[in-house]
Amino acid sequence: MKYIILLIISITFSSCKTPEARKPESVQSGSFYKESAARSKKLNAKESGKIEAIMSQNPEYDYVASNSGFWYRYHTKVEIDTTTASFGDVIDFNYNVKDLDGNTIYSEEELGAQQYVMDKQEIFTGLREGLKLMKPTETVTFLFPSQKAYGYYGDKNRIGTNIPLIVKVTVNNITQKTSN
Repeated sequence: MKYIILLIISITFSSCKTPEARKPESVQSGSFYKESAARSKKLNAKESGKIEAIMSQNPEYDYVASNSGFWYRYHTKVEIDTTTASFGDVIDFNYNVKDLDGNTIYSEEELGAQQYVMDKQEIFTGLREGLKLMKPTETVTFLFPSQKAYGYYGDKNRIGTNIPLIVKVTVNNITQKTSN
């Protein structure tokens, strides 16, 4: 009986041990982020080189470098009208999408006329920024590096991972947002 009581007391005291902090299994050094940044810089340099080669092969066109990291040229430029899209405006436009080799990914006929509410709907970054530069009846060809196009994920259909794009856009109309 004494042994049973001693056993119960020892189990009781040994089970009341305070919890100890666990040590981490691995230490993050930030090397993943450094390697990722290095890969992105290398990819951007490679894509920029391809885009610059396209521009140099077409010296008859005046390409403009945007502040956002893509290039563009005008087919039709409107000098008089100063209407550009702002937040909430509806843009009616047509466009096509090609890779840097000129292979059509999505044709204008296939995509049809598009309506986009500025900054309220999803559209890839480069096209959204490009539409902000355009006026009604203008036609512009944009050269987008992959980070301004669909980036790492692609469009989950025909545009794969890290594909730079050539996009020709015609803005048909811009309907200004009406105030309530």
